[in-house]
Amino acid sequence: MRNDLRTLRTGLGLSQADVSAAMGVSRQTINALETGRYQPSLPLAMKLANYFASTVEGVFHLEEEEEEED
Repeated sequence: MRNDLRTLRTGLGLSQADVSAAMGVSRQTINALETGRYQPSLPLAMKLANYFASTVEGVFHLEEEEEEED
């Protein structure tokens, strides 16, 4: 799953520490989310979407599975 967290955050001039404080998680958690090393829980995904005035689907995107070649 990919996400637009870094784009949304930097577009508002926010640091990872700013977002982590608002979400009640560590800065390392925000970094791990932005780099795709961590998948958020549903409550955290919803809080992040709300924080950025978006929907979960507007922030997080399922990566399309590559079709297998026969």
